[in-house]
Amino acid sequence: MALFSRSANDKAQPEPGPEVRRRPKQSEQVARNRRPLVPEDRKEAKRQMQDKMRVERQKARLGFERGEDKYLPPRDKGPVRRYVRDFVDARLSIGTAAMPVMIAVLALTFINDPQWRIVANIVLWGFVAIVVLDSVVMAWQLRRAIRAKFGEKDAKGHGWYATMRAVQLPFMRMPKPQTKLFKYPE
Repeated sequence: MALFSRSANDKAQPEPGPEVRRRPKQSEQVARNRRPLVPEDRKEAKRQMQDKMRVERQKARLGFERGEDKYLPPRDKGPVRRYVRDFVDARLSIGTAAMPVMIAVLALTFINDPQWRIVANIVLWGFVAIVVLDSVVMAWQLRRAIRAKFGEKDAKGHGWYATMRAVQLPFMRMPKPQTKLFKYPE
């Protein structure tokens, strides 16, 4: 064995093994990733970006309407809030009639007779009292249902959320109702 020279065995070609991939040089990596700071056609690039953003907004809006947790704001996220929404949507609430009653009372106030205005005010405040009572009963029922399903720690803080959803007309609620009327969640 020679110290500084190669022997005949060393000059033999090694057996072909698994293919070894060459690692690209840094200059090749930089060249591959190099893009111009400003695109060649700025109008086309802007149009493409707007189209991409439009598609993303449409996807987010549809996801929000369907109630997908990924697209919901923090106040609407989680299984307890989904349960609250389903509970409210399944319940026939007096609060859903709030908007039509308010419009009727507003129409009554345009009548120039003071007796009709007094009647309109009495009807309005009586309806508000009934809606408040209905909301308190709904919050109490909801709290009991949440305690039964999720436990004591998740039972508080959902009454106002449920009330605000209950006073909206069903077709205006967001996320859209996922349950039918009188089909309460388990």
